[in-house]
Amino acid sequence: MSHKHSMILLYLIVAGMIAGLLAGWIFGKDVLVIEWMGTLFLNALKMTIIPLILAAVISGVASMGDVRKLGKPGGLTMLYYLLTTIIAILIGLVLVNVIQPGVGVEMNAQALHIGQQKVMSSGEKGFSDILLSLVSPNLVKSAVNLQLLPLVFFAVVFGAAATTVGRVGEPLINFFEGLNETMMKIVGWIMYFAPIGVFALVASALGEAGGGPAFMLTIVGIGKYVATVLIALSVHAVLLFIIMIVMSKRGAVFLKDMARALLTAFGTASSSATLPLTMECARENGLSERSIRFVIPLGSTINMNGTALYEAIAAMFIAQMYGIHMGLFAQILIVITATLAAVGAAGIPQAGTVTMLIVLGAVGLPAEGIGILLSVDWFLDRCRTAVNTWGDAVGAAVLNKYMISSEEKALKRALEAGEVTADQPPG
Repeated sequence: MSHKHSMILLYLIVAGMIAGLLAGWIFGKDVLVIEWMGTLFLNALKMTIIPLILAAVISGVASMGDVRKLGKPGGLTMLYYLLTTIIAILIGLVLVNVIQPGVGVEMNAQALHIGQQKVMSSGEKGFSDILLSLVSPNLVKSAVNLQLLPLVFFAVVFGAAATTVGRVGEPLINFFEGLNETMMKIVGWIMYFAPIGVFALVASALGEAGGGPAFMLTIVGIGKYVATVLIALSVHAVLLFIIMIVMSKRGAVFLKDMARALLTAFGTASSSATLPLTMECARENGLSERSIRFVIPLGSTINMNGTALYEAIAAMFIAQMYGIHMGLFAQILIVITATLAAVGAAGIPQAGTVTMLIVLGAVGLPAEGIGILLSVDWFLDRCRTAVNTWGDAVGAAVLNKYMISSEEKALKRALEAGEVTADQPPG
């Protein structure tokens, strides 16, 4: 999808949201006659989940190359991505538990009952249940039941294994890369119907809640949700800034030079589309080609701090909205699931909406709750994409500092051993 088409679609989604609010306000329960349109849009997104997640995660992991040959720089890069993703999710969970944006958002009795029944049927999970849920004895059955967590775990292991079998694994990797691109195209086609889907979902949600009188309660709840996500993203972005200063001794200048890439990420809502500009800005910052070519492309595929943070907050918001208590182990499961889902959140607009279904499914929350979030997702998608891109840039700066430090130590050892002179670098 071109930038021009993306912007047109953005305006249409906003128009659909406004039209849905007006329709739900004016017609109340009568607007439920178009509810099927929202359901159809949501089902179309669900239809893509299984092939999309398998293809995106496998190709994303395979893009790292042979996992046995990543070495210390590769290990540090993966550790950085893992830790910053977990930190982002924890920031989101702390804030959503403190602010509780979903409390007080009214749901109609029928929707509330359905949501609570779904969670009651799944039951509270213990730590052993969380570990057991990672591995399925029957992947086909898991796919049929949309139990996505074991599929994501299998895809991570499969992608890593495919990188270790040499040339015979290349056609397999190419297949999943092709499948990933094809599924992204299908998702792009489905998103052309997003204005109609958002219109129907927002209108029916407001109609079920009672029409106009419920509008202010809903908008207050959504407003608190938006504020919670923005505060969490800001906290994480500042934390990444501090990490960069501590690890690479660079500050405002680095942020200023990356501004073009961050603004482009916000405008396009795609870290993949922003990738060339992110790499160009990193070069202008004086980072080495080795850190730029390895860290940033890899990060645009699997480093989705902002997306993981958003998914954790969204899941908790939906639980609070339905009046469902999420215990400690359920929130641990959210951390695990959001971390794994972030690997499969391809750098395209609205991919986080698709992968969020993994998180909701893992803890038994109703997917219908996504409907109320789509009315503001067009804006939050851009904010979290900018944070994803910022995380990639900071990762490149941190690894660049490590590489420079390693080269300096190697040169010092070579000088002490008399292998090179002061004006002759090792090589």
